[in-house]
Amino acid sequence: MQTSKKGLDLSPTAKFPAVSIILPVLNEETHLADCVVAILSQDYPGNSEVILALGPSTDKTDEVAQSLSRSDKRVRLVANPTGRTAAGLNLAIAASNSPIIVRVDAHAEIPRNYISIAVATLQETGAVNVGGVMAAQGKSLFEKAVALAMRSPLGVGASRFHTGGTAGPSDTVYLGVFLREAIDEVGGFDERFTRAQDWELNHRLREAGGLIYFDPSLEVIYRPRSDFKALAKQYFEYGRWRRVVTRRHEGTVNYRYLAPPFAVLASLFSIILGVVISPLLYIPVAIYLVFLIAASIRIGKSLVQVLILPFILLTMHMSWGVGFLTSPRTLVPNAE
Repeated sequence: MQTSKKGLDLSPTAKFPAVSIILPVLNEETHLADCVVAILSQDYPGNSEVILALGPSTDKTDEVAQSLSRSDKRVRLVANPTGRTAAGLNLAIAASNSPIIVRVDAHAEIPRNYISIAVATLQETGAVNVGGVMAAQGKSLFEKAVALAMRSPLGVGASRFHTGGTAGPSDTVYLGVFLREAIDEVGGFDERFTRAQDWELNHRLREAGGLIYFDPSLEVIYRPRSDFKALAKQYFEYGRWRRVVTRRHEGTVNYRYLAPPFAVLASLFSIILGVVISPLLYIPVAIYLVFLIAASIRIGKSLVQVLILPFILLTMHMSWGVGFLTSPRTLVPNAE
């Protein structure tokens, strides 16, 4: 019989352990109800609870959350005064009562068999965290184009949790279904991290000897940002916080993370040198623009998408790259 360090039976024949589904929630009036309904509709036969860590929203998120809690006793609410994701996750974990922690975002919708598959994979592999694919799906024309970019290596690199791939050990996964004791042993989520807290926690879990396991059958619907401003802000934050992780955990950076900042610098110098020295030095930035167009032709499913995708890809690459390059060392105290 396979057991966890605290005696939790994780063998394939074990009874279904209880699960706590935790969500940090801030300004999610549009998506929260659909997200929670998907959670409450799971086919998992074990006991479950849903804990919403509510930040100081400025829309009607709290009203939606209260309505969900009144309609189903499994939904519990905890306050997250700072609104920070990592703090909300830790507060929800502290309020939870289960040996399995299922981390979900209010921007996401999990399939009906998500928890059943994830718990079975934990049992079969001995992993401390199991996760799958961030299956971006948009509703508006813009969101659908962003979703195509987010699911293509030409948009986000060859990350399996974006583009899919074979099952197996991984550096990180999207969201995650965790052994609670593993999270407790490494001290939970680092609340100094506004972004990249999942990647950073998974790194510490791996350093402690835990297995992070990617299962491509765990496809989670993710709703992309709805306009260029929101998309730029999202990817700028991704870049600056990924730089913080590379400072704290040396040796964790790879070419995929360096590609956007390289594109920013190469394009900037190409433009400046083309103006100052010779128009021939515009060639590097011209090559990059041709790449964006060619990538859009390959990714796009319609003429309109092909026309808008170069601007979406440019926004994602440049925002991530600028965020990475300008990330201040003071962003997270004592993260060196």
